[in-house]
Amino acid sequence: MTFPTADQADIALLLEGTFPYVSGGVSSWVNQIIRAYPEYRFAIVFLGSRREDYDQPKYELPANVVHFEEYFLYDAIDTVFEPAARAGDAQAFRLSAAMHDKLLHGSAPAEALAAFREIAREMLPGGRLTLEDFLHSEAAWEIICDHYRRYCSDPSFVDYFWTVRIMHQPLWTLAHIARNLIPVRILHSVSTGYAGFLGALLHQSRGLPLVLSEHGIYTKERKIDLFKSEWIRDNRNVFQRDPTELSYFRKMWMGFFEWLGRFCYDAADPIIALYESNRLRQVADGAAAERTRNIPNGISLARFAPLRALRPATPPPVLCLIGRVVPIKDIKTFIRAMRRVVNRMPDAEGWIAGPEDEDQAYAQECHDLVRSLGLENHVRFLGFQKVEALLPKIGLTILSSISEALPLVILEGYAAGVPTVSTDVGSCRQLIEGLDDADRALGISGRVVKIADPQGLADAALELLGDTQAWQAASEAGIRRVERYYTDDLMFGSYRQVYEGAFARPDGAH
Repeated sequence: MTFPTADQADIALLLEGTFPYVSGGVSSWVNQIIRAYPEYRFAIVFLGSRREDYDQPKYELPANVVHFEEYFLYDAIDTVFEPAARAGDAQAFRLSAAMHDKLLHGSAPAEALAAFREIAREMLPGGRLTLEDFLHSEAAWEIICDHYRRYCSDPSFVDYFWTVRIMHQPLWTLAHIARNLIPVRILHSVSTGYAGFLGALLHQSRGLPLVLSEHGIYTKERKIDLFKSEWIRDNRNVFQRDPTELSYFRKMWMGFFEWLGRFCYDAADPIIALYESNRLRQVADGAAAERTRNIPNGISLARFAPLRALRPATPPPVLCLIGRVVPIKDIKTFIRAMRRVVNRMPDAEGWIAGPEDEDQAYAQECHDLVRSLGLENHVRFLGFQKVEALLPKIGLTILSSISEALPLVILEGYAAGVPTVSTDVGSCRQLIEGLDDADRALGISGRVVKIADPQGLADAALELLGDTQAWQAASEAGIRRVERYYTDDLMFGSYRQVYEGAFARPDGAH
């Protein structure tokens, strides 16, 4: 596919692992935002892991995307410089060591961030802290050895050495991107992490306003991933391990992403969350409260409201999970719940509508679980589907996730008159039961259940599907809620104000 290039743009969207290569969720929102403002020229910087992790783009780029760049950060790990004897800049590495000491010893956040900003400047092309020196200099080797002796509780120096390399090397790729990005007027990152680091570098080096929108809290989601990651080694023997303690390398990665987040929060204004709990989490993680605000997602009523006329009068016995087949969606809990649902309601079906290519091993485990529970005739894997084609045929949308932000699929279901059963994650309780007194007065639009509770999920679904009056009441409450609080017109109006405010702000001013 040929991507557009331009000499300049209005807004640079900094995207990590989302649009246009991953469907649903954040990517759908990015697609909405770009198309909502045809008067603005967007440049996209896509950051991925390895090129082999992504197939062809899932979205056609809107016409007002005038520039597109993509970088695969862990492919860059394979970059090889011809090793040569080099001392490295001793002063730059002393600054780096001092910064890490501040981060590790709990120095005042302002002092630690000042050191972080100084090191970030030195990583830019032309700075004193070069990738070649990081990879091959005596100064880098001495610091790595010193930190291993002083801090590392894992006995493997080899694993420590390579963890440090893999963790830090992408930052020089981001510094190169920051130096060479085309001129833009404002920056908009849709996460902290590597994209947020890039945004903060650009803000620091060019004085550009940085807007940050977090759908989920990046550091929290990375922690969930890191808890489960099998590639992170723990070389302690059975006598050294404390089962209540995380391995040293997991703690290293978590601390790394926490400080990338703080660097981004320090640069961004405004810092946008989807709902109040996440805004408070941002503040707890280092965001200045006065720069935070909430802008909830919104969906197109014109797109989904006509589907209400296609609903049957009684709830179809179809439970539909619309989402990627990945562990964070906890598809297995939904499948296990379907065994209980089918026992009580033999004509019930469970549909899983989402791509299976992101974690093929997990997807295979889900198929195997269906077979082991004898649900082959009741649970269907549909792959990616247009949601409009599904909603008139289903009785409930299901979210069994262990982490969510403000799921568009719940709102889309509401607009079409479909209630939901969801785990108590993200804003889901707010979406189902209401945020304040006025919102709660609209009624309950589904059921909230505990995480990883197949029986609770099944019983909540059976309650709604087995009681037409309760199902209709939940349907009407969902329609009222989405129409009052969660339309795309409301969301687009809020972001228009954000963009106009950023354009009007003097360069770099908070």
